[in-house]
Amino acid sequence: MEASQHFPIRVTGMALFNAFLNSKQSGTAAENPPVASLARGPALGGATLRQTVVGLTYQGPQALWGGKVSGSAFFDFTGGTTQSVSHLLRLRTATIEIDWKNRAIMAGQDKPLFSPREPNSLAQVVLSPLTGSGNLWLWQPQVRFEQRVRLGDSTTFRAQTALSQTSEPSAAVPTQFAASLERARPALQGRFEISHRLDGERRFEFAPSFHTSATHVAATSVPSHLFSVDFFANPWKRLETTGFFFTGQNLAMFGVGGIRQGFTILGARRVIPVQSKGGWSQVTFHAHSRLTFNVFGGIHDDRNRDLTATGVARNQTGAANMFFRIAPNVLVVFEAAQTRTTYLGVGNRLNNHYDLALAYLF
Repeated sequence: MEASQHFPIRVTGMALFNAFLNSKQSGTAAENPPVASLARGPALGGATLRQTVVGLTYQGPQALWGGKVSGSAFFDFTGGTTQSVSHLLRLRTATIEIDWKNRAIMAGQDKPLFSPREPNSLAQVVLSPLTGSGNLWLWQPQVRFEQRVRLGDSTTFRAQTALSQTSEPSAAVPTQFAASLERARPALQGRFEISHRLDGERRFEFAPSFHTSATHVAATSVPSHLFSVDFFANPWKRLETTGFFFTGQNLAMFGVGGIRQGFTILGARRVIPVQSKGGWSQVTFHAHSRLTFNVFGGIHDDRNRDLTATGVARNQTGAANMFFRIAPNVLVVFEAAQTRTTYLGVGNRLNNHYDLALAYLF
């Protein structure tokens, strides 16, 4: 396909059908709720195509000083409602990038710079997998700069910085203070990755990162800080491990599902940032060219003394799935997951989720 400016555009994506079943703590009609509901209700099941993803990737002309222009835009159908005739197109991510030999600039909407990795799942596509259980993911407008330095034939260092926009309404705010919340704030993020390639199929990657910003609410400024590490390793070509771990405060702006506990307002100019820690990890085994197994889990743990009564003290999820490739571009995936949510003063609530997915990749 060719654009009006005579440069190629490629259509890509995934037609995705999900059949799912939740146990009695799912709480709502959500296909895959990120937290177990405090109230018990009926088991919920159904099927949907709204997690289908359509994308455009493109290559542009050569830029100044030999830079190459490229980018992408990806959409799903989770706007609107869950009714089968009310699915609306929604923008997920979009990027425009200029890449030189050793550096790059990107502007667009994407995951936070400090959290680039994802668990492998087709059960949860509307949100990132393990939302609310250690995966900080919310797509936000941002501008990035990257500098690459080769440290040898097999080792590379990447330094990345980003100026990002936060999503402050992701945190819950009492009604009387809602008007005082500044809805978007600038944030500074950085990530510093060292990667080493053993051969054409095996490599190690490790990256520490940071984030800093401030929320303006209730006539005061609430600091948001984060330190994290992420990693990838496949010492054997059939086995991969990957993960992400963080510690910080006031982090609800990064998409923590139904938790929304970035800060606690005690009164005007009296706001406590909620201290948080957590993360996720995954082990992948490539049993065959057609068959892959994934086991992953994560946790989001807020400091109890920073929370209000019946707040979510801890949310954790464990899952396992099997990807079977029945054709070069057709996948059948079965996944089973359990979310355990601990409420202050109440105790644990469990939700089991089962999903059978059929995906056509194009």
